Amino acid sequence: MTRALMRSLGRCRDMKRVLIPILMSVAILLAISSCATLKKGELRLYSMDIPENGNLKANIQFWVRIYFEADGNPEIRRACFFWSGDGPYCFDVRDVKYGSFAYFELPLLARLGPDSLQCYVEYVRDGKIQRSNAIASFVTGVMR
Repeated sequence: MTRALMRSLGRCRDMKRVLIPILMSVAILLAISSCATLKKGELRLYSMDIPENGNLKANIQFWVRIYFEADGNPEIRRACFFWSGDGPYCFDVRDVKYGSFAYFELPLLARLGPDSLQCYVEYVRDGKIQRSNAIASFVTGVMR
C-alpha cells in the first residue's frame, strides 16, 4: 500500500472514533426527548388506528381510533380531521376511555383512493380551549 492510502485509512479510523460517540449522544438525546413528560393538563396524540385500511369502501362509514396521553382526564371537546389538506372536518367527542391506553373512537366516511388523514383535538386546559399536536395516517378507500 502506498503511504497516501495508509494515511487516508488512518484518517477514516480517526473520524469513526469521533463520530460514533457523537451519534450515540444524539440517539440518547432523541430517546430522552421522546419520553418527555407532559405539562400540567397537557394532552398529546400518539397514533391513529384504522381497521380494514386498504379495504375501506368509498363513501361507507368506518371507525377511527385515536390514542393519546394526558395529564389527568382533560375534557376533549372536538376532534378535527383533514383529508389531504381538505378540511378541517370537526366532530364532537363523547365517549373517551382514559387509562394507560387512553383513546376515543369516531366514525368517518372513506374516500376513494389513498389520502392522508390528519387529526388534532380541541380540549379544555385551565378553563381554556387548547389544540393538541396533530397526527397523520394514510387511508386507502376502494370502489364498492
